[in-house]
Amino acid sequence: MGRILAIDFGTKRVGIAVTDESKIIANGLVTIQNKDIITFLKEYLLKEKVECFVVGKPKQMNNKESESAKNVDIFIKLLIKNFPNIPIERIDERFTSKMAFQTMIDSGINKKHRQDKSLIDKISATIILQSYMESKYNSK
Repeated sequence: MGRILAIDFGTKRVGIAVTDESKIIANGLVTIQNKDIITFLKEYLLKEKVECFVVGKPKQMNNKESESAKNVDIFIKLLIKNFPNIPIERIDERFTSKMAFQTMIDSGINKKHRQDKSLIDKISATIILQSYMESKYNSK
């Protein structure tokens, strides 16, 4: 059994979340610099089996792709090139940053730590992964 790994791709930072081996719980893993993502994934995959990547799909309120979608599409091509045997699923990522920020407030994280954008990215990846798991579970 492998894990599911979610990616909140950004041009500066990339939030990563992963499931447990039973694929029950989504956990924020790390936020890394964009330039280091492929190296990180290669190292991670040496230690852990990943059966699927879930990548956020940036959309606007009118359901059309946002400007950042082009960067995500380029990243996905890089994922396919480096990890051709791992399927990639996409999920709408609208509102994940706002939800992540609200999660930090609800969790009692102080204002100084809420300004840490890397924490927002990691929580956003967790929300993307949780949404994917819920949609997959609810469709059965």
